[in-house]
Amino acid sequence: MDIQYVYTKKRNQFGRPTNFSDRPAEIIAEIVPNFNLLQEFIYRNPIDIGIQNSIPLSEHEINTIHYNTESKGINHTEGGWPKDVNIQEQEQINRYRKKIEKDEFYLNSLYHLIQDLEISIQQNNAINIHQTYFPNKIDDYDELFNVKTINSYNYYQTINHMANHISWQPDGQRKMAVSYCNLDFNPNRINTIDSLVWDIENPNKPDFILKPNSSLTTVEFNPKDTNQILAGCHNGQICIFDLRKGNHAVEQSLIEFSHRESVRNALWLQSKTGTEFFSASSDGKIYWWDTKKMNEPVDQLILDLDKKERSQYASAITKLEYDSSIPTKFMVGTETGRIVLCTRKAKSDSERINIIYPGHSGPIYSIQRHPFFNKTFLSVGDWTLRIWSEEIRDDYIICTKPDKYYLTDAQWSPGRPGVFISSTTEGSIHIWDLLFKQDEPTLTVKLSEEAITCLSFQDQGRYIACGTKDGNVTLIELCDSLCILERNEKQLVASMFDRETRRTHLLETRLRLKHDKQIRTIINRSEEELKEEIEKSTEQFWSIITKEKIQLENK
Repeated sequence: MDIQYVYTKKRNQFGRPTNFSDRPAEIIAEIVPNFNLLQEFIYRNPIDIGIQNSIPLSEHEINTIHYNTESKGINHTEGGWPKDVNIQEQEQINRYRKKIEKDEFYLNSLYHLIQDLEISIQQNNAINIHQTYFPNKIDDYDELFNVKTINSYNYYQTINHMANHISWQPDGQRKMAVSYCNLDFNPNRINTIDSLVWDIENPNKPDFILKPNSSLTTVEFNPKDTNQILAGCHNGQICIFDLRKGNHAVEQSLIEFSHRESVRNALWLQSKTGTEFFSASSDGKIYWWDTKKMNEPVDQLILDLDKKERSQYASAITKLEYDSSIPTKFMVGTETGRIVLCTRKAKSDSERINIIYPGHSGPIYSIQRHPFFNKTFLSVGDWTLRIWSEEIRDDYIICTKPDKYYLTDAQWSPGRPGVFISSTTEGSIHIWDLLFKQDEPTLTVKLSEEAITCLSFQDQGRYIACGTKDGNVTLIELCDSLCILERNEKQLVASMFDRETRRTHLLETRLRLKHDKQIRTIINRSEEELKEEIEKSTEQFWSIITKEKIQLENK
């Protein structure tokens, strides 16, 4: 039923103001409900309908011009030196600088340079554009300490091809040499294993393959000639590889003048020629060599700690440590767990052995001097990692808690003095920060199902390479908080080491005085008093035994 009502108005009344008035309601139409229609009514369940108030767009494609991006960097090295000046030799640098300072044009050129430099210094004093204003700013979603896996190098994937030593190339740090050898007591396979040189940017294929006569147990790049690699063999020989001359060794020691057992370490010495090095083996001997004369060693040392001057009493060597800043000293770790500080200045073997530290209850697997403090060094053996000071001979100054698994290696961070990393047979690494906490690792990272056998830091401290028992090498990048030196960190770590050294020295003094006092009291006693005490202790012992016998008989 349609209801329609028409309102009419004259044309001359358009636009006039309205005049409303109240009137009673008027019924125009009335529709009576039909109850018969209620039976046909169907109830509908509630339904949610979403309404999008946006313009609908259809999917489409368009061809654009491809743009290639490329990231480049510059490695700045100190330049301007003549070819006859080696920048790694401080004496040659000082001699050349004195020669330049005596030149008459030196002051004149320096005067003109200072004028331009003074303007830059004044600008830098106003605002330092290179200053890091928020060095310790950490976002809420970032972790305080973390690591990131960069690459994995797994050319060999069997346990018999164990990675046991890693050396970084000194120039550019783009390559690392890895020695592969099985050092188990009874290996299933004793075939010769090739060692590899990897380019860190190419994990799919090794950059160079070293083919020795016997499997290599250690490799070390020459710091003055980055193409030369010093290597120690499983059969005791020493060989030199040159990456420019092929895969085979260019120089090799004669078997009759080499070590009688496998070479554990071979390190380059600090010298002007860059051709001297020394090696250590589990036969207890240390040989000094020169690449110009590889027929026989230049000098040798038999590590006879009892000083009986016989080779059969020599202690088996497991680790050799050398710091170029202390050219006359070196450290040796033995299979019996002792650490020996030696010097090359003395003539006889007994005089070359200076200090013997008690070490660990198992073989020494790692020794390293602190890169910032030469008198402090760490060692790894059994289940603990210990930090020593040369001033304390009888005890360590810091020791970690015994780990659940055997420790295999440890390295100081070259970037931060309070950070070091240790590895375990479980396949994980422990990252320690002494300024953050001393009782437990700051971070533990599980890397492999097999044991981690060796660690090697890059010189900048940003990357660390980890070798495993199955031949896999993993490259890890540390976060900024683990590799960037913090403010006053060096002074804080130095004060910590000094405090622990003084504490250990004071404790040793007290124990020594107490022991001397007990010895003096025993000496001052008369023989009769000693006999009486022995008789009393004997009577007490047998009385306890008789009581236990009676109790057993009664049962």
